[in-house]
Amino acid sequence: MKLTLEGIKDTAAFQKAGILLPGYDVAAVSEKAKQAPRWAHFGIGNIFRIFIGGIADGLLEAGVLDRGLTCIETFDYDVVDKIYTPYDNLGLSVILHADGTRTYKVLGSMAEAVKAQSSDPAHWARLKEVFRSKDLQLVSFTITEKGYALAGSDGIYFPFIQSDIDNGPEKATSAMAVLTAMLYVRYQDSRTPIALVSMDNCSHNGDLLRHSVLTMADEWQKKGYVTEDFLTWLGDETQVSFPWTMIDKITPRPSDAIAADLEALGVEDMAPVITSKRTYIAPFINAEQPQYLVIEDRFPNGRPELEKGFGVYLADRATVNLSERMKVTACLNPVHSATGPVGVVLGEELYAKMLNTDPDMMKMARMVAYDEGLPMVEDPKILSPKAFTDELFTDRFPNEYLGDTNLRLATDTSQGVGVRFGETIKAYVKKYGSAERLTAIPLGIAGWLRYMLGIDDMGNTYELAPDPMVPEIQAALSSVVFGDPSSLTDQLHPILSNEKVFFIDLYKAGLGEKIEGMFREMIAGKGSTKATIHKYMM
Repeated sequence: MKLTLEGIKDTAAFQKAGILLPGYDVAAVSEKAKQAPRWAHFGIGNIFRIFIGGIADGLLEAGVLDRGLTCIETFDYDVVDKIYTPYDNLGLSVILHADGTRTYKVLGSMAEAVKAQSSDPAHWARLKEVFRSKDLQLVSFTITEKGYALAGSDGIYFPFIQSDIDNGPEKATSAMAVLTAMLYVRYQDSRTPIALVSMDNCSHNGDLLRHSVLTMADEWQKKGYVTEDFLTWLGDETQVSFPWTMIDKITPRPSDAIAADLEALGVEDMAPVITSKRTYIAPFINAEQPQYLVIEDRFPNGRPELEKGFGVYLADRATVNLSERMKVTACLNPVHSATGPVGVVLGEELYAKMLNTDPDMMKMARMVAYDEGLPMVEDPKILSPKAFTDELFTDRFPNEYLGDTNLRLATDTSQGVGVRFGETIKAYVKKYGSAERLTAIPLGIAGWLRYMLGIDDMGNTYELAPDPMVPEIQAALSSVVFGDPSSLTDQLHPILSNEKVFFIDLYKAGLGEKIEGMFREMIAGKGSTKATIHKYMM
């Protein structure tokens, strides 16, 4: 069996293998999307394909969506060449249930894959065609939080962003520059309204996206690349809206074991690939079944019936905000960020297995969510914080079939600690005058910084997950010596007091010295991180 348009015509073979096929005409819905794009998406990796692509697939199956998605890649063009084109833009969804069973489904919702590459005339021209389409109602995004970043913690534009500012729209390279350039194309052509929907896992993601777009446009206007009227149009949310969203679906990187199982079933060419930019991706996508997508209902050019998608809720901004705060600042993401990096230090590869076999780590995870996070959460009503958290600990976190790794959970942690820890810390300071009563959250922060040393609990080195602050933090910790607690003096102070990182000065919050003490205990010698966790979880 081949995962291609021709290959899926062999319905008997796929049925025998237990793989569901699209119940709609893939070629027809793809062609309609190419002729009149309605929904485009930036960032076409794993989470997009199984979550957003899966939602679109469900809407197509239900007959409430009549065309596929336009898939736009701004960062890793190998994804288009190695995962989309050879498989006719099809994907194979593998849902991993907690009881060990799986659901296989071919996704035909991804109509075409376009490289947002100004140096490629054909793809650049196609991108302009997409944005000129008056049928285009929304552009969504899963480009990770750093995809929106224009400047470092020092406020200075990154060199590639400065280059985009200097070179103008026709030579754009970064996601935000490409998007702004395409919006200018739309403005010059018809000024048709559009919704720009960030679905990235960060607080007030719509505002983050809006700020980056408006900043890029403003810099270009100063240099004469775009007009003042364009800025006015961009700033009018009745014309260009930036809805907030909350997104949640645990999507580990593709499993080699699942690839082998699929090939044993008879599906060819399922091996994952690692691209030149270190993207780990495969023709299939594996993930858990539970998923939540809460979207602010603000679409100035109309929208598909998104609320009919599995796990999708349409709401007002206040409800989205409360849902996002529930998940990102209290129930899920803080648990991952507090315990995942520690798991790497402890030498534990798989997240679920760690929680299922290490009582101290499970207790720490539960303390972050139930004892320290939930008390500061306001109920969004459409989702119950307690029920959401219960599902995490009874079904989602313990699901060893997901194969999620601690190292993946440590990826880009510096970009999220402000939201995942800082918001709850600020809430404690506001309510009690100090956050010093917290234990698991500061222990998690200490554990993350301990992880940044790149030395495990037995003194062996390991490679850190990608994170833009790795060089800066490792430089700050360069004089810290594993096995010598006295080597820690004031190295953590610039990090823990940096409000751009944590959204609050942790010393003023009553936690700076506490975290220093925990970190000092964690570097005492072999086994000291495990002993420190045990001490505070007794």
